[in-house]
Amino acid sequence: MSAAEFLLVAIVAFLFWRRKLQRRFPAMSAYLGLRLASAPLFFLLLARNQATPSQAWYSVYFFSYWGVYIVSAGILFFICIEVFRSALSPFAGLMKFGIVIFRWIILASVIVTFSTISFSSHRGILIIPDIAFGMMHSVSILELCLLAFLCLCMNALRLSVRDVAFGISLGFGVMAANDFVAASVISRNISLTAPLQFVYESLILTALGVWTAYCAMPQEARKPVVMPANSTVYRWNEIASALGHTGTQVAVQQPANSFFLSDVEKVVDKVLNRNLKGRQSES
Repeated sequence: MSAAEFLLVAIVAFLFWRRKLQRRFPAMSAYLGLRLASAPLFFLLLARNQATPSQAWYSVYFFSYWGVYIVSAGILFFICIEVFRSALSPFAGLMKFGIVIFRWIILASVIVTFSTISFSSHRGILIIPDIAFGMMHSVSILELCLLAFLCLCMNALRLSVRDVAFGISLGFGVMAANDFVAASVISRNISLTAPLQFVYESLILTALGVWTAYCAMPQEARKPVVMPANSTVYRWNEIASALGHTGTQVAVQQPANSFFLSDVEKVVDKVLNRNLKGRQSES
């Protein structure tokens, strides 16, 4: 099943890069490349350690595995931002405002993750798996929330079920749910040949199969969204576009104070001219 997983990742990566989806989702491309490069490395290190067990080979495998695990969790945060940006691309105002909120949520998730980890001195290098699991749990919650958001707002955002952004979110949602169930049921010391391990691996293969199907099916160019003026989404987009902008400065010219005085002077001149003419006629 591990070999089938590597084969499916290779197929997904091939279709992904062949369709040039890396231009739209560069973080997803980096994630697939990391999985492709790390899987053979882990297999060779594990086989080498089993052939001639030694502390040196185990240390190399330990730091390599958990290092890639932490890097993968960090890349997943950027993938969530890419999917969110792609889903809201027709709405520039909502996308810009939502990305700001999304980044603050990610920062809060990372802070909460590290605040719940006990950094005691006697843990040593065993603190690394706790950090990795904490980051992965945070990004898994974010993935499930993103999938729920897309499912609830799909009609309002005019997002098709066939869109690659939804397919990526669906695959990660399946993986995240799988991780949460496995974390609550499977213990860390369980055998790799236990039935629950096969269920866990089957769901991973299912998620990879979803990505394969979405990368293989033809994608339609997303058309500009035409919304009625009284649409709630349209009003929210206009409000989000206006937030953070002070607007253009309009120079208002004050009326000159001499405007009224000039009229008065004209009236006075007329009266004086009449008086002078009257006096001249009398004389």
